[in-house]
Amino acid sequence: MATSQLAYGVEKLVGNGPEQIKQDISTYNSPETGDASHLMKALAWEGSKKVAVVQVPKPKIVEPTDVILKVTGSTICGSDLHLFHGVVMQMNKGDILGHEFCGIVEQAGPAVKKAQVGKRYVVSFQIACGHCFFCKNKLSSQCEVTNSNSQMKAMYGGRTAGIFGYSHLTGGFAGGQAEYVRVPLADANLLEIPDDVPDEKALYLSDVLPTSYNAVKDTAVYPGDALAIFGGGPIGQMVGVYALWEGASKVIYVDTEPRLSFIKNRWPAEHADKLELVDFKKLSFGITNKETVVNKLKELTGGRGPDVAIDCAAGEYAKGWLHWLEMQVGAETDTSEIINEMVEGVRNYGRVGLTGVYVGYTNHFNVGSLMQRGIRLIGNGQAPVHKYWEELLEKIRDGTLDPTVMISHRVRLEDMDKVYHKFDAKEDSMQKVFVETKFSLPRAQGTPELTTYE
Repeated sequence: MATSQLAYGVEKLVGNGPEQIKQDISTYNSPETGDASHLMKALAWEGSKKVAVVQVPKPKIVEPTDVILKVTGSTICGSDLHLFHGVVMQMNKGDILGHEFCGIVEQAGPAVKKAQVGKRYVVSFQIACGHCFFCKNKLSSQCEVTNSNSQMKAMYGGRTAGIFGYSHLTGGFAGGQAEYVRVPLADANLLEIPDDVPDEKALYLSDVLPTSYNAVKDTAVYPGDALAIFGGGPIGQMVGVYALWEGASKVIYVDTEPRLSFIKNRWPAEHADKLELVDFKKLSFGITNKETVVNKLKELTGGRGPDVAIDCAAGEYAKGWLHWLEMQVGAETDTSEIINEMVEGVRNYGRVGLTGVYVGYTNHFNVGSLMQRGIRLIGNGQAPVHKYWEELLEKIRDGTLDPTVMISHRVRLEDMDKVYHKFDAKEDSMQKVFVETKFSLPRAQGTPELTTYE
């Protein structure tokens, strides 16, 4: 926590680049940003592995293009755990979390032209301006207007768009694991939810559905391809679904229990013959005579290796002691172990996509295998939600896409501190949750009943 706040302190001392919208409003405690006479519940970051449901002021309209949204649904993303663990820089105590949410517009600023009070909308996890070079090309996750953080530019050579509830490194915007949220540049970042689509389906257009779709499209899965998916969480689960759309002949999941069983139980029955499950905890790793993930991938694909591999896990989780030690002492921020398994595991001239979050630098990357065997390594980036969400909404409406296959639990905002710990520990076979607030609509038929935690 101290390192994170020190990084933010340095950022404020050095200063952001030129701001074109108001940033670093990660809570609503000042009179300019919040109404202290009207308190709301929100989930706040309190330090490494510490979150709390707190009472904070309800947000105000800060800029004329803002709306105030009553949140009717939110969720937890696997990438939220990186914040929970304290590995993402520039988090401050009290920052409101959550980047996936939907709701009803309660109030609109005077410059808002499209969004209407009283209507339902899903909100993009990234904040786009709608008119810069990247936004015009539907690459909204790289918007040039909504994040002026200098440290991100120094680390990466450029900035992503601002992101809700995801540190001051991405603009410092309060998130949607709350009863209300301020949505900047509302006309560019809201997608209206039709009456025939429940929140339990529309919510996931905010991130997980476009992110997994982008992983498949950007890495490229072709008809007949064998695909290895590292990580069987919600993004990995949906990558498999989309790969079937593209004509994949085999989908191999690399993870462990309980996720492998969840995937198997929710897998389309008509494609049962295409599914393979690999439990990495039953295999060795590194240079060894024992069976490894790489060996297993070759075995399942006639000795050659999959055509494609996509990382839907992350660089935070070390397998071996060396990477663990280097991460503990700050010699690297991310392990290269999963990347190496993918690079070594795919066929010659295979493709490797990175969708799982990597924060900074890694050691011991097998660049020799990449070069010698002609492997294409593709950073999928933060997914450009605006490029895909209208298409995916139509697939939800016509029945092609059912996001509820991901949902394992329905929980209350009031229990989110406990839910974070359970999600982190992979307890209760928790895959994807739907978080209800006092404003939520009645539960959609066929979705999980409410689970409460005392």
